[in-house]
Amino acid sequence: MSRISIVIPMYNEARHIARTLLAAQRAANAANLECELLVIDNGSTDQGPEIARKFGAQVLEVPGVLIGALRNRGADVATGEWLAFIDADVEMPEDWLTHLLKLENANVGDVFSLDLHTPAQAPWYATAWQRRTLRPSRHTVQSVDWLPTANLLMRRAWFDIVSGFNETLRTGEDKDFTLRQTAKGARLMSINENTALHWGYEMNWREWMGKEMWRQGSNVQLLRTHGLNLRLLRFPLLSLCAWLLDVMAISALFNGFPHHALVMALITTVPALVLSMRQSIKHRNPCLTVQLWGLHWVRLHLAGAAFILSLCLWKARRPARG
Repeated sequence: MSRISIVIPMYNEARHIARTLLAAQRAANAANLECELLVIDNGSTDQGPEIARKFGAQVLEVPGVLIGALRNRGADVATGEWLAFIDADVEMPEDWLTHLLKLENANVGDVFSLDLHTPAQAPWYATAWQRRTLRPSRHTVQSVDWLPTANLLMRRAWFDIVSGFNETLRTGEDKDFTLRQTAKGARLMSINENTALHWGYEMNWREWMGKEMWRQGSNVQLLRTHGLNLRLLRFPLLSLCAWLLDVMAISALFNGFPHHALVMALITTVPALVLSMRQSIKHRNPCLTVQLWGLHWVRLHLAGAAFILSLCLWKARRPARG
């Protein structure tokens, strides 16, 4: 029987960890795999570690490190020929491993990830933000350049080839890790035949904005690691342009040119509209387009602020978590 090691980084996830572990174990049983559950705890102050042990996981206490280091510590002790990484607030479907192992055996790809969705009770902004990454058609396998680590599945060799995750990145370690796998010849596949559920959705606006600010804080480090290229530069530059236009609009308003101020303010909404239309046109949902328009406008400004702070060597004081 083949063996899979499932690595789950965690920080204060007592609300979700039992559901995550049970779903992972069910998926392994359905695929007839021997399952090793590894929870790497970043110093939780809730009952998460105790709950994880109760549900059969081996818990490693690794406080005070970043998210890449948590995943690497799990991989260090993993004994499976298959290696999976899932977040502590993600519920995988029962056919997760069965389906992806069939794709790997058919030589369709090397590294796999399922699309994510939010539960029905999530607020509109969390649902809309998650839907922007979903493809409406089912039974599709899409080749991509990089994958998020909310759920990843690969043979152990593909982890070792790139020497694991970058332990210096506060966030964006998933993009860095899978881009390096792509550079080494791995075929990365995003699957939407079935979706995983993200239970750690943003419960209020403050949390949504805080997470986006945190996510955008890795752009400078990614540029230092992968070099100055248009793919990594385009969004930070776009966000800085939005900030510049805002400053110009405010200046024009205070200098008695309200019409100029209005024009510049409207221009700042254009990139957000283009991004929202690009992501929502496949869903044919005008309401989603409007929702994403507003969310992208806010995100552009958050990204600009995070980029400037990163250039000033700002470090986010946020525990590493799955």
